Amino acid sequence: MSHLRSRRRLALAVPVVLSLTASLGFLPAAASAAPDTTATTAQRAAEGTLTYVVNTAADRGTIASVKRAVAAAGGTVVTTYDRIGVLVVHSANPDFGTQIREVRAVQSAGATRTAPLAAAGTTDVGGADYLTAAEAARTEAASAAVAESEPLEADQWDLRAIGADRAAKINPGSKKVTVAVIDTGVDDTHPDLAPNFSAAQSANCVGGVADTSEGAWRPYTADDYHGTHVAGEIAAARNDIGVAGVAPGVQVSSIKVSEPDTSLFYPEAVVCAFVFAADHGVEITNNSYYIDPWLYNCMDDPDQKAVVDAVNRAQLYAQSKGTLHLASAGNSNHDLGGDAIVDASSPNDTTPVERTIDPSECLDLPTQLPGVVTVSATGVNDLKSYYSSYGHKVVDVAAPGGDRLYQIPDTPSKNGRILSTMPNNQYGFLQGTSMAAPHASGVAALLKSTHPWATPAQLQLLLKAQADNPGCPESYDQNGDGTQDAVCEGGTRVNGFYGFGIVNALRAVK
Repeated sequence: MSHLRSRRRLALAVPVVLSLTASLGFLPAAASAAPDTTATTAQRAAEGTLTYVVNTAADRGTIASVKRAVAAAGGTVVTTYDRIGVLVVHSANPDFGTQIREVRAVQSAGATRTAPLAAAGTTDVGGADYLTAAEAARTEAASAAVAESEPLEADQWDLRAIGADRAAKINPGSKKVTVAVIDTGVDDTHPDLAPNFSAAQSANCVGGVADTSEGAWRPYTADDYHGTHVAGEIAAARNDIGVAGVAPGVQVSSIKVSEPDTSLFYPEAVVCAFVFAADHGVEITNNSYYIDPWLYNCMDDPDQKAVVDAVNRAQLYAQSKGTLHLASAGNSNHDLGGDAIVDASSPNDTTPVERTIDPSECLDLPTQLPGVVTVSATGVNDLKSYYSSYGHKVVDVAAPGGDRLYQIPDTPSKNGRILSTMPNNQYGFLQGTSMAAPHASGVAALLKSTHPWATPAQLQLLLKAQADNPGCPESYDQNGDGTQDAVCEGGTRVNGFYGFGIVNALRAVK
């Protein structure tokens, strides 16, 4: 399931279901500014059909002419986002991309995948450790010794690392602020999530068309737990059940974008998610994934360039409507500010071909798009996590993502990863920049609650201003073999490991 950025995860311990009860109430459905849908995903053609994004000027006359050109080239329009000039198209014509790019009104166009329809992009590392009954009992006993703690909070070193436990006593966040988790779906029936879940701002965007029917936003199976874990890190309620989120008073919604079976995050689904979030009043989106099938999308490739164009139009549209985006930096320990990166994983929906890319020309989506807050991961010692990608003038802020190898907390579980909610009323540990981004999103939500009129650009400035920067470490030889595992460039104000610093929830509410 993963570019969260690993592949399908396996549970490493027997899951525990705690005695948790809560009533689930759904918000009334909001009016939807749905895109013009001229075909549905049920109309996909036979084997060999690919999905394309076709980008043009955002006016009705031009879009109408492009639709005619699409049909003439053997394509079927799935949906049209008129306001940003993006069409999602299916075609079995192997020359469709070449033909449609020759149309004068088409600004860019390309396939969003390399495998035919019906053939994981998240940023967590390794399998999940589910909390066992014995571990839960030890943690509950330790938590009980601290006033106003949630039952499992003793294992949440991450909250204390950024002052979120103290911030909650000052301002837990406003119900007027919603963070949309663009991910594998969220189990909104979980008693730690149900009190803060916004069904009216949730949907399933797989295929490029938003489905807002009851429960469409939930994970396909319990193995699709990534989005539920992320949601808990942001906004698990302080309700004397389980864990607490960084911003336990804000709302969280789910926009599911992962394909069933493969858990791939294709561009058309993410375009849909950004537009849906914008049109449904979402203040913040959390993006703990990279967009498949390319780890990096190169501007000299017409297909990949079209993907960058389409996704960027969608996320900029959301910014113009007041939505701030935060995204994970990735788990490859890549220097995103360097000169060259070896990418041996793309395309991940067919056969990867090793290539060397320039990260200034080949972009990790959505994290390297303009205005998107890029988040690296740290462990309990406030040091960059061993897996976290980094980059001077690319990373904006850092946040706890966990480190099971080199940064072990003095907690009941002694687990260096992040504890949060899992489907079916369970709890588990995960690590990755997937876990760092929601901590930063939670702090951004607290800032938005404190400064409700702040624009996305102002929120980003506030997020950077309140961060604590430990500066570049003297040495980053994590395994002690005498070789530096990564090189941190920059100073104490801004550098490649932490950007402007590690986010601080307590400062956010003060």
